[in-house]
Amino acid sequence: MSEIGTASAAKVLFTGRILAENLLPYPALKDKDRDSLGMIVEAIDQFLRPKSADFKRWDRDGAQPAEFIQGLRDLGLFGLIIPEEFGGLGLSNAGYARILAQTSRHDSSVSLTIGAHSSIGMKGILLFGTPEQKSRYLPGLASGEAIAAFCLTESGAGSDAASIRTRAEKNADGSWTLNGEKIWITNGGIADVYTVFARTASDAGKITAFIVEAGWPGVSHGHHEDKMGIRASSTTTVNFADVRVPPENVLDEEGKGFKVAMAILNNGRTGLGGGAVGGMKALLALSTAQARGRRQFGHAIADYDLVKDKIAQMTVDCFAAESVVWMVAHYIDAGFDDYSLEAAISKVFASEAMQRSAYEALQIAGGSGFMRDYPYEQVVRDSRILTIFEGTNEVLRLYIALSGLKDLGRSFAELKNALDDIFNHPIKGFGVLGDYAERRLTQATGIGRDRIAALVPAALGEASAVYEKYTLELAKTADFVLRRHGKAIADRQFDLRRIADIAIDLFVGLCVLSRAASLAAEPAAGAQAVSIANIFAAQAKRRMAAAIRRITRNEDDAVRGLADHVLDKGGYGWDVL
Repeated sequence: MSEIGTASAAKVLFTGRILAENLLPYPALKDKDRDSLGMIVEAIDQFLRPKSADFKRWDRDGAQPAEFIQGLRDLGLFGLIIPEEFGGLGLSNAGYARILAQTSRHDSSVSLTIGAHSSIGMKGILLFGTPEQKSRYLPGLASGEAIAAFCLTESGAGSDAASIRTRAEKNADGSWTLNGEKIWITNGGIADVYTVFARTASDAGKITAFIVEAGWPGVSHGHHEDKMGIRASSTTTVNFADVRVPPENVLDEEGKGFKVAMAILNNGRTGLGGGAVGGMKALLALSTAQARGRRQFGHAIADYDLVKDKIAQMTVDCFAAESVVWMVAHYIDAGFDDYSLEAAISKVFASEAMQRSAYEALQIAGGSGFMRDYPYEQVVRDSRILTIFEGTNEVLRLYIALSGLKDLGRSFAELKNALDDIFNHPIKGFGVLGDYAERRLTQATGIGRDRIAALVPAALGEASAVYEKYTLELAKTADFVLRRHGKAIADRQFDLRRIADIAIDLFVGLCVLSRAASLAAEPAAGAQAVSIANIFAAQAKRRMAAAIRRITRNEDDAVRGLADHVLDKGGYGWDVL
């Protein structure tokens, strides 16, 4: 694969370019996965479909019974992505996301139990484990004999992984003594193996990742947390009191824990995204049945435009989320070096799309949706966590914008160096200046911009033009804010959010465009896939145009001032009395 072929398509958007090679044609599911998935999906449905009443009861009780966990083991759902040589099914990330989509159509807590084990709990061993670590742990993790959990979050740290206080002190014999507490750990109460991140006094870095067994002296977990949603899945604190960790249980290298944590989270985002897609598909099935069956004013509510609008928007959101999640899974499976920005975009978009769909599905159900006898209120509760865990969407938006601006900002430094060195190294200096001038000319005039309309069916030409234009607009906006604020851009969170939202719409929209182009020739689904792509492009255009306008015309200072006033007052200060 060429260097361009493995570059980050999302990051390159910030420079005004579209890497068509990374986006078109839309990736197809591997034949190996396709052969396996049909049987696995059918087995999942046969096992989970009869348990709908159980899921409601377990949600209220706040626990999954041991015999149900055993059923998940028997289906092989703890070994989905573990290679066959260690007893797993060896599915690709795309195949794994498809399985999580199927389990999520039945119950979110089921997906979370499986996903916390596979997406993050044991993913560090899969990505960074030594041959000895893999041979020791992966067979038991594949069979489900051992269940894994990911121990990063701490009280007061939240999304700030760099501020963890759990400590590991190195002993004279090379072992470590681990002390601290982790909170809100999914699978915390049922896990046998933990991936734990602790602060270490190392010149190589301040955080180290460890493989810790639940049965070791000093390891314990707290009570089951009483949660708003995903109540049946196990969530507890995990405590470490003078736990001796042998030197061979360091994951990757001493001091490299932050890199390990971020790699695990990025690599595991297709599980969360796949789960969100499955949830949206289940909601669409419920909502279409409800809309056709419920009558108001002598008509099925499906006849009314405002209900049709909800059904159509849920469909567009589901198609778009599915398109970006499977594109990211393809990047991971194809061995791309950098997909962190794309993974963050997929998490933000899919989680928010799922929450919108849950809200609208309940609205279509009316008063019935508010009642516990129906599934909607539980889905709303379950989906609320999606924008919080694995990195809050606020933090991920800042990451998306700053990651995209980082490489662009580097070009300003190169430009300064080019000016300094132009007389000492004229060819090198003028080359950098030439590249910069070419990019500025493209941004100003559109001459030389990447064209993708010729690569997709004519019916998608207008949508293609939207992405061509606003890719340049993103580059111009990024250039503008960097020149205006310099290093202070890191503190301009309103602007960073707008830039991130533009990047999200661009990358997701390009994934939708690619997928619609691949489906366009299909007689049954093609025309509607093209329609979805055109609807998404029209909506994205309006959102992106508004975000760009608000870079320079906004009420940001007034918003800051009002918030500061309310914070100082400790609440609302305009009572009518």
